[in-house]
Amino acid sequence: MTTTLDKPIKAPTFRDVSLGRKIRNNVATVAVWLCFGIALVPLAWVLVTVISHGIDAVASLNWWQKSQKGILPEQTGGGVYHAIYGTIVQSAVAAVIAVPIGVMAAVYLVEYGRGRLAKVTTFMVDILAGVPSIVAALFIFALWIATLGFPQSALAVSLAMVLLMLPVVVRSSEEMLKLVPDELREASYALGIPKWKTIARIVVPTALPGMISGILLALARVMGETAPVLVLVGYSKSINTNLFDGNMASLPLLIYQELANPEAAGRERVWGAALTLILLIALLYAAAAVVNKLLTRNR
Repeated sequence: MTTTLDKPIKAPTFRDVSLGRKIRNNVATVAVWLCFGIALVPLAWVLVTVISHGIDAVASLNWWQKSQKGILPEQTGGGVYHAIYGTIVQSAVAAVIAVPIGVMAAVYLVEYGRGRLAKVTTFMVDILAGVPSIVAALFIFALWIATLGFPQSALAVSLAMVLLMLPVVVRSSEEMLKLVPDELREASYALGIPKWKTIARIVVPTALPGMISGILLALARVMGETAPVLVLVGYSKSINTNLFDGNMASLPLLIYQELANPEAAGRERVWGAALTLILLIALLYAAAAVVNKLLTRNR
């Protein structure tokens, strides 16, 4: 006598996808690609416009090696070496301050954050994320210059950039740390490794590629900010290596300065500086991609 357990089990059969579902799937696919194409139109338009107007200035070797010292507003020539230096230095100082603070805040929120302090920290990060750049610049002006009496300088610009970088660094690092599987932490704890060493040796290195992308995204954002440089430092046609005093040019400040120049030379410098800023940010993203690939390969 055979039981039901001895009978072979027939695999379930699946019905073909209905025509209506295929149509809806194709319509949704076409809609997604159409929206993607529409979103690319203004981006491509901006890039083509900037490149076509700024390529003549950028193609000159003097553009990268000289400043605007001694160049009259109506005179063609000179370069943006001083502005490139100012942009890189101001952004680098801001990153040196903001990145450690942002990463440690993210580690605290993910690994230790409990109770009222974590809620207050999350709330303050959300508030900073919505603060306009002009508000951050005015806050630094009121505190650093008007109250403490320090002069307008590149350091003041960097402090304003710190306020703009922090929420991006914290949020991106926090999300990357959350993606680390809990099994890695539990395996480390099972081996008797302390929590702080687990975070430093396992959790952070695992999330590092994504964290670097978020950090460079925050850096790219502040490199193009205009409000901090307009409020906190003056424009200089020559290079200034003093972070603590004196005027210092940057690419956004150079663009703003030359917008008031009605001459053809001024328009050429505006488009050239805009294209230079785009190239610097593109180079930053390319470096991030290379670093992420190297870190992922070496895991």
